Amino acid sequence: MKIIQREHYLSKVINVIGTPDIKVITGVRRSGKSKLLDLFKEYITNNIKNYNIIHINFNLKKYDNLKDCDSLYNYINERYEKNKKNFVLIDEVQMCENFEKVINWIHAEEKYDIYVTGSNAFLLSSDLATLFTGRTFKIEMFPFSFKEFIKYYNYKDLDEAFNKYVFEGGMSGSYLYKTNEEKYEYLKDVYNTLIVRDISKKYKIRNIKLLDELNDFLMDNISNLISSRSIAKELSKYKNISDKTINSYLKYLCSAYAFYKVRRYDIQGKKYFSSQDKYYLVDSSFKYARIGTKNMNYGRIYENIVAIELLRRGYELYVGILHNKEIDFVAIKKDEKIYIQVSDDISNEKTFEREVDPLLQIKDAYPKIIIARTKHESYQYEGIKIVDIANWLNE
Repeated sequence: MKIIQREHYLSKVINVIGTPDIKVITGVRRSGKSKLLDLFKEYITNNIKNYNIIHINFNLKKYDNLKDCDSLYNYINERYEKNKKNFVLIDEVQMCENFEKVINWIHAEEKYDIYVTGSNAFLLSSDLATLFTGRTFKIEMFPFSFKEFIKYYNYKDLDEAFNKYVFEGGMSGSYLYKTNEEKYEYLKDVYNTLIVRDISKKYKIRNIKLLDELNDFLMDNISNLISSRSIAKELSKYKNISDKTINSYLKYLCSAYAFYKVRRYDIQGKKYFSSQDKYYLVDSSFKYARIGTKNMNYGRIYENIVAIELLRRGYELYVGILHNKEIDFVAIKKDEKIYIQVSDDISNEKTFEREVDPLLQIKDAYPKIIIARTKHESYQYEGIKIVDIANWLNE
């Protein structure tokens, strides 16, 4: 498989070399966590003097004998080299029983620089504080961005690349297959593994059919405001379920990085709403793999792509509400704030007015952007920046 340098993530790992934190690489299944660890190992070899790397990859059979905590600890301890910088790199750490004990033991000894990857359902953000007694530094990985997609395929035509990216998405494992049917079959297997093996194992879920139906419902309602109650009502056509059960399943899907929940934010009152939220899929290609590409709603797909890209760039995301009008995204990072509308085609005057009107009603001085498929260079309209989605993704 072709490997590209994912500088965005690699630089994050490099920047925390030598800190006492336990570095935890997380993200959706098959997003490149193990490959990142390999790239980091290569960086150490080429750039760090007087190093010692202890690397365990539990995907490989030769490490099967280390799947209990005492064996893993002894293996690491035996390979420690005094007066060297000792790096411990562990792939799929959750495959070792009581792995958290080993990490806490070697962290307490203060002589290792520790980096681990693991199944998304077993290294949740909410669990890290209880799993590890030391401070953790989380590096969350996403599927390939549009820029990485271009780099992988060496595209020269931006429009051609974007049209392909919309359907192929960022799960690079699918790029090895020649036809869309083969790609989607691979993606379907990956997603089903994420649901059946990871989530159901972690939370002991028996009703897999309900989880499947919830997945399909969320994928079919990307960019729609929904609540646990409304979903339970919709799915109750098939069985008697509670909104409490739906709420739990939603949390499981988000904790496994399959979906990202975006809350509503009252721009004028500066308060959050809790009754309805939006859910965005980690990669749109999973939707095609599960429920097909018929009746494509490009506006919703573009909105999903923009949401994940904003998260990839480190923004907190909210749905903006102002005078009963909705702004697709309020993106916040430290002191930076951006108001964003996303659309498929704004060449129609009514569509353009619908997208621009909520932004014009916002009176503060923060940047306002409409991201759409214009196929033109960016321009300004009454202080609002209009930018083509392919150009924006490639910035």
